[in-house]
Amino acid sequence: MAHMSSNLVPQHVAIIMDGNGRWATARGLPRVAGHREGAKAVRRTIEAAIAQGVGVLTLFAFSSENWQRSPEEVADLTFLLKHYLRSELDELHSQGVCLQVIGERERFGPNLAHELARAEEKTAGNTKLTLVMALSYGGRADIVEAARRAMRAGLRPDELNEQVFAKFLATDGIPDPDLLIRTSGEERISNFLLWQTAYTELFFTDVLWPDFGAEDFGRAMEEYAKRERRFGARPV
Repeated sequence: MAHMSSNLVPQHVAIIMDGNGRWATARGLPRVAGHREGAKAVRRTIEAAIAQGVGVLTLFAFSSENWQRSPEEVADLTFLLKHYLRSELDELHSQGVCLQVIGERERFGPNLAHELARAEEKTAGNTKLTLVMALSYGGRADIVEAARRAMRAGLRPDELNEQVFAKFLATDGIPDPDLLIRTSGEERISNFLLWQTAYTELFFTDVLWPDFGAEDFGRAMEEYAKRERRFGARPV
């Protein structure tokens, strides 16, 4: 996989990891098998992002809408999240990955919420790659919660602008995504980082998430490098 000039590398790549269920169904396997295979794609993608010099990688791991799936599938997803955290944390730490979690982590229960907090604390000093895991996350809920935080902070209407409002979002301190990748052929944002992706380049691929690898990541990066980015009235 060719490396690009640093000025053509997106600082922040966000990914909607889609297609686990379809991957499993096509092989006559239960959906959880697709989620397990998808976890391997996460490792490949983290390694590819580090190799390409990406600074921030945000993965839409569990949307707020995922709670509407069957109790069995939600339980499988939660178990896999715990398993991934326990089996991969040392490897992520050794690779210099700093883990941050956005979303309603408390909905997963106090034990997992505590494990996530410990993982963030353990990796807080790492600087090779910031891995943002969006868990029980929804873009609209993020914006509504930011408005609540601004009101709780006692801001007057004339004190609020885009830059100030952004500080109340879950992604405060994280640059907006330069590139958003969605796998499996769907071409929607699906309530992911709605505020933050206002000027993000979008890349859609038919590859199902469990099949996604370094070459697919590289193709998205090459496509990004070809585009002339126009920010319009984007605030600096």
